[in-house]
Amino acid sequence: MPQALLTPEEMSRADALAIESGINSLTLMENAGRTVAEEITRRFGARPVLVLCGPGNNGGDGFVIARYLHRWGWPVRVQLLGDRNRLTGDAAAMAAQWQGALEAGLKIDDKALIVDAIFGAGLSRDFPADWARAINGAGGPVVAVDVPSGLDGLTGKPRGACVQAHVTVTFFRLKPGHVLLPGRMLCGETVVADIGIAETLIESIGPNTWINDEIPIPKPSVEGHKYSRGHAVVVSGGPLNTGAARLAARAALLSGAGLVTLSGSPEALAIHAANVAEIMLSDAELLQLLGDRRKNAVVIGPAAGVGMDTRDKVETVLLSGAAAVHDADALTSFAEEQERLFRLIALVPHRPVVLTPHTGEFGKLFRNLNQDASSKLELAREAARRAGAVVVLKGADTVIAAPDGRARINVNAPPGLATAGSGDVLAGMAGGLLAQGMDGFEAAAAAVWRHGAAARRLDGRSLTAERLLGAL
Repeated sequence: MPQALLTPEEMSRADALAIESGINSLTLMENAGRTVAEEITRRFGARPVLVLCGPGNNGGDGFVIARYLHRWGWPVRVQLLGDRNRLTGDAAAMAAQWQGALEAGLKIDDKALIVDAIFGAGLSRDFPADWARAINGAGGPVVAVDVPSGLDGLTGKPRGACVQAHVTVTFFRLKPGHVLLPGRMLCGETVVADIGIAETLIESIGPNTWINDEIPIPKPSVEGHKYSRGHAVVVSGGPLNTGAARLAARAALLSGAGLVTLSGSPEALAIHAANVAEIMLSDAELLQLLGDRRKNAVVIGPAAGVGMDTRDKVETVLLSGAAAVHDADALTSFAEEQERLFRLIALVPHRPVVLTPHTGEFGKLFRNLNQDASSKLELAREAARRAGAVVVLKGADTVIAAPDGRARINVNAPPGLATAGSGDVLAGMAGGLLAQGMDGFEAAAAAVWRHGAAARRLDGRSLTAERLLGAL
């Protein structure tokens, strides 16, 4: 099973369920602080430590960390960024167990290891910029508890300023903010610690967001044949724009489709014919070509051209009932007619449709969404709901979202994937998996993960789309 991501609210629910099951809340806090202290000793030699405690439970964890490090012989100072008289509950109890000096206010020591236990993932106000500057400019390593202070655990965006951590230790499960950008970068190395919450509680919480991990793809059957593995069609651009469709077609074939046909004009196909061997070519009208129901998946958009001709071809594809991947120009062509696209998708509600926009294409097609206020995760989820299709919102933190609210966040894409043709390969991979009968959400998620995994096998400085195909 993929690793679930819990929102801050869901994590609070996990804590509450654990307490209901009989675990004392102070025990959970004790376990959390001890695991952070252990991670610190595992990574760093004994040195001066400055523990910065906030006014809530995150600060309570900080007092536990300070107590353990002091017990183990580390020189520890503790500063409380708040009024001690206003500490309540578990945080007050843990503060009472700290026997050392307690300093008020923020006074950073140069080169000390800083434990950031100020605010956790559920931060409800902006983090002060002067605090962030002081912590980030101190010069020593920073270990954050739960999330770096200032980071929204749901969106992965800073609330005001934000601490830059070298290591972040969180508990039970990661949150979306740990893996969405820029949160992933602000967390540094992220460690998930076991603090005694039972794994079975996940079922009671019912999360619908996961880390995108490897998904099994169809294996050829001994009794199968090429048609049983599906027949993907890739729509080509004009004769001077054939490369993108060819990359997609080869990716569909390498992803396991039994047959792949490039559809286009005779002039475009003449270019393709000089460059492909295993891929079929057809200059038949797209409507006629898709009349053969064995052609069960279509990829349209890579260098297809923006305008009415592409819109008409998209309509033909969607009316055919075939599974479909819409990429690049197939999306931009509907920038002013997005409702028309969504209505066409809705005509065959059980047929898988995957949309694969990068952020620029997404902004044009879903311009009615508030893209500044929402997280990437919620944007993709809302877009999928509106479109009635699986949305793959691409980037270093690609989000795959289904209309029913399920979502995966991808974390294995290396920087070298930001190269021409990479998206065409991804679209073809998704099309090839759809041709083999995979569910739209799983086909898209599997394609994204395998796309990243293949790229990681290559030297990012010389990664090209052609080399990526070779790594598939």
